[in-house]
Amino acid sequence: MWFKNLSIFRLTEAFTLTPDELEAKLQALAFRPTGPHEEFSFGWTPPLAKASNPLVHSSNGFMMLCGKKEEKVLPTAVVNEMVQEKISDAEEKQGHKLSKKERSAIKDELIFELLPKAFTFSRKTYAYIDPKGGWLIVDAASAKSAEDLLSHLRKCLGSLPAVPLSTVENPSLVMTGWLLNDQAPEDIVIEDECELRSPGEEGGIIRCKRHDLAVPEIKNHLDSGKLVIKLAVKWADRLSFVMDEHLAIKRVRFLDLIQDQVAEVDAESDAERFDVDFSIMSLELASFLPRLLELFGGENPAS
Repeated sequence: MWFKNLSIFRLTEAFTLTPDELEAKLQALAFRPTGPHEEFSFGWTPPLAKASNPLVHSSNGFMMLCGKKEEKVLPTAVVNEMVQEKISDAEEKQGHKLSKKERSAIKDELIFELLPKAFTFSRKTYAYIDPKGGWLIVDAASAKSAEDLLSHLRKCLGSLPAVPLSTVENPSLVMTGWLLNDQAPEDIVIEDECELRSPGEEGGIIRCKRHDLAVPEIKNHLDSGKLVIKLAVKWADRLSFVMDEHLAIKRVRFLDLIQDQVAEVDAESDAERFDVDFSIMSLELASFLPRLLELFGGENPAS
């Protein structure tokens, strides 16, 4: 289990629940399939696939959990066409145009009829809690997905004091300085991808992929006032990723130094391999996250 994205939250109070206590609280919102007339359902499911496994997978003090969301699929174009047909039929029978309220009621009734017949799809979102380090990490590519998982976790726990990571120095300005001055920290290697944006809400955006970022063309954009809002980097030959202006980390790869560690551990089952991967990944990120804070001047005390 290797996270591909890191939405990073700081726990602002000590997380004191044991794995068993957390398990008991998650059971209140364990996943169940979507009902006939429900558009979606969300619940907690075992990180290890079998339903008989616990909802909390614990290793070395880290606790992994997994949220599952199941949704009904009703193609918008099909629904709109069927709604329009029903509206046209009703208007023809009644001899007048339907009101907005009547049109909305027809759409609601149609969706209610179609939902039991709709196909479903599901997706899982993994996260883990590091009580010792004070972190909650969500493997989510969007802030909305991460916040959705936190919202459901708060429902189970009653409260969860967790806030997005915030640093003293502006990440965009720091990354711009690395690129403009060609002076990244020793353990940071700038790779071949970035996104630049002009100041202001309507500022133009330049995207570069598979591009030498040290060329004059890039520096000209920076000299004209554009700022780095995304940058691909490699850290200490251990991780590579794309980092944005909000410290969201995407497309994470655990490099050879980490994969060699994994290869050295024999695992006789999928469950053992899952546990090995989670242990190595979480310990690696526990080393990386404090360094991430240092790169941007430390944690913002006001966060």
